[in-house]
Amino acid sequence: MLFTAYAAFAILLAVCLGLEFSACRSKLTGSACTNPAFLQFQRDYYQVYFLALAADWLQGPYLYKLYQHYRFLEGQIAIIYVCGFASSVLFGLVSTSLVDWLGRKKSCILFSLTYSICCITKLSWDYFVLVVGRILGGLSTALLFSAFEAWYVHEHVERYDFPAEWIPATFSRAAFWNNVIAVGAGVVANFFAEWLGLGPVAPFMVSIPLLMLTGIFAMKNWDENYGKKRALSKTCMDGLKCLLSDRRVLLLGTIQALFESVIYIFIFLWTPVLDPHGPPLGIVFSSFMAASMVGSSLYRIAISKRYHLQPIHILSLSVLMVFFSLFMLTFSTNPGQESPSESFLAFLLIELSCGLYFPAMGFLRRKVIPEKDQVGVMNWFRIPLNLLACLGMLILHDSDYKTGTRNMFTICSVMMVMALLAVVSLFTVVRNNAELRVPAPQGQTDPSSPEL
Repeated sequence: MLFTAYAAFAILLAVCLGLEFSACRSKLTGSACTNPAFLQFQRDYYQVYFLALAADWLQGPYLYKLYQHYRFLEGQIAIIYVCGFASSVLFGLVSTSLVDWLGRKKSCILFSLTYSICCITKLSWDYFVLVVGRILGGLSTALLFSAFEAWYVHEHVERYDFPAEWIPATFSRAAFWNNVIAVGAGVVANFFAEWLGLGPVAPFMVSIPLLMLTGIFAMKNWDENYGKKRALSKTCMDGLKCLLSDRRVLLLGTIQALFESVIYIFIFLWTPVLDPHGPPLGIVFSSFMAASMVGSSLYRIAISKRYHLQPIHILSLSVLMVFFSLFMLTFSTNPGQESPSESFLAFLLIELSCGLYFPAMGFLRRKVIPEKDQVGVMNWFRIPLNLLACLGMLILHDSDYKTGTRNMFTICSVMMVMALLAVVSLFTVVRNNAELRVPAPQGQTDPSSPEL
């Protein structure tokens, strides 16, 4: 597995870098890319946001390994993950309102503090302390995915009065560098944990200075802004009405809940499946992120002028690929007949599918869900998503380790069959809906950038 992991990482890195830089060269340079004031504003945003992303990604490769290092059983680790998912449900529901009320800048500083405390708790062998740390991680993740973007959009439009059409350029570039940071974070985590022999807690300690710098730079370089005060109950009720009144929204929510809950379960299971065979976990993680980056690049190629596939087709393909990967895993994790190389390949296919899925789903959500109902609808989407993931963790908690893992992949395969049926239903509903189609490109433009 050592050679396999490094070889896969090298191949995927070469492929994704080739695809990404080829795409960068083909893009037209617009006025947004040459405006000095806008470029300085982007740099001030990226300086803080990229530090936050780096600190977050550093914690991915060795989280399960850390709990295992502290001699906790898989069932006990599953409960810690369930607490994390439950906190994601709770804080995800209130994060937007909290950020608007507290202030976006203060929320970003709060993120750096809570996530730093979360990392410090990883030094403890006490189970309760680790659970509290995981709950704080849920709060921090909710702030990461709400406060930073909200701060940027407000400053871009309200304070600097830049054209709204320039916003996708910033987020498209942020998405690209997010992938690069994720790949690099796995290598850095592997360097500290394994090459230097500091153990699985080391990446969490490395994250703390990055989080402190995040808070310091936000405090020093950012101005405060606030959102409009919205009642959480009204936001959720409006979202529920939208969800129930439009079959397309309901089907999208079903697909998202099934697909992303399976991804959450995969995030939990990849370490116990591969770790007994001795791969470098940081390099494995970087390989996953590189595979996802390849998927994102393939999405852009697929909807380009040359191929002009539609996001609904790519969504169908991504769900089908995950089903195939899970079907492989039901055989490669069979007790007594484990095949770590096949499992690793299946995991890479899942990550590649994620690279296809998220921009396709993002495009369809933007088109189907009215902007005023986005927050409320997404709150409702998160509830079944996290509940399904928690249910999967609890099933693992009550199962024998080896047979439980294989059975969980079987259950996930069934869930993906249900997601495929929902995709077919969605395709039937929107087949003649021109609104959900990417328009034929006029020249060398990149229509995927707003969704990435």
